[in-house]
Amino acid sequence: MNKKISSFIVVSILLLVVIIYSAITGSIKMDTMEFIRAFFGEENANYSVIKDLRFPRIIVAIFAGAALSVAGVLLQAVMRNPLADAGVIGISAGASFVKLLAITLFPMAFFFTPLLAFFGGAFACFLVFMLSWKSGLNPLKIILVGIAINAMFTGLTEAFITLCSYMNIMVGGAGSSNLSMRTWSDVRLITFYGVIGLLASLLLASWCNLLALQDKTAKSLGFNVTRARLIIAAIAVLLAAISTATAGVIAFVGLLIPHISRRLVGSDHKWLIPFSALAGALLILTADTLGRILVAPLEIPASTIMAIIGGPFLIFLIRKDK
Repeated sequence: MNKKISSFIVVSILLLVVIIYSAITGSIKMDTMEFIRAFFGEENANYSVIKDLRFPRIIVAIFAGAALSVAGVLLQAVMRNPLADAGVIGISAGASFVKLLAITLFPMAFFFTPLLAFFGGAFACFLVFMLSWKSGLNPLKIILVGIAINAMFTGLTEAFITLCSYMNIMVGGAGSSNLSMRTWSDVRLITFYGVIGLLASLLLASWCNLLALQDKTAKSLGFNVTRARLIIAAIAVLLAAISTATAGVIAFVGLLIPHISRRLVGSDHKWLIPFSALAGALLILTADTLGRILVAPLEIPASTIMAIIGGPFLIFLIRKDK
C-alpha cells in the first residue's frame, strides 16, 4: 500500500514540476516565482503570451498521454495481451484516417471529429479481432495483424494527403502528429471527450479485473464476458480516437506505461487505471517538452521521441515472451 501511495505522490509531484518547467521554458522565459505570482493574478505580459501559446499545448499533451495510457490498459485487459497498444495495432491509424477525411470534407463538423475518429478506430479494432482470431487470440498474431492494419491505414492517409495536394485541397495540420499550435478549441475538445472516457474507464475497473480470470470462471460468477469486452473495447477506442483527433498518432504510450505502472502499483485496475493516466500524462508532456527544447528553435515531435523509445521496448517484450 505504501509503495502505491508513494508512487502516486512522486508521479504527481513530477507532473507538476514538468508542467511548470514546460510553461516557463522556450523562446519566452519566466522565472518560477514570477510565473507562480502571475498564475495567481499578478499582471505580467509574458504570462499572457504563455497562457495562450503554451497552456493549450500542455493541457492537450496531458490529456493525450492519459487517454493513450488508459486505452492501452483497457486493450490489454480485453485482449489478454500485454503487447496491445492502440498506436501499434492500427486503432490510432484508423482513427487518424477517418478524422482526416472528416475534417477535409466537413470542416464545420470540427467538434464531432472525435466521434468520427471513433468509428475509424472501432473499424480498425474490429479488423484486428476478426483477422487474428483462430480458436482464440494469440498475442503475437494480434501484434502482427495489427502492424499490417496500421500500415494499411497509414498508407491510406499518406495517399489521401498526396491526392489532396494534387487537387490543391488544403489538409493543414490534420494529418500531422505534432502538439505545436494547439489552441483552446483543441483543449475543449480533448477535455470534453477525454473526461468522459477516463471516468468511464474508472467505473469499469472491476470488470477489467474479472477479465483476468478464465472465461469459464468469470461466467460461473454470473459475469457477462462478451458484453464486458465490447464495452471496455469501445471505451479504449474512444480514448485512442480523441487523442488521435487532437494530438495525432502517438504510438507506444499504451505499451510502455501499463508495464511500468504494474511494477509500481500492481495489476488491480482500481489502482492501475488512475496511475497509468497520471504516468502517461507525465511521459507525453516530458517528451513534448524535450522535443521543444533539445534542438530549439527546431522541434522534434513527441510522437518521434516515443517511437525511438517504444520500438526497442516492443522488441524487448516480444523476445521476453518467447
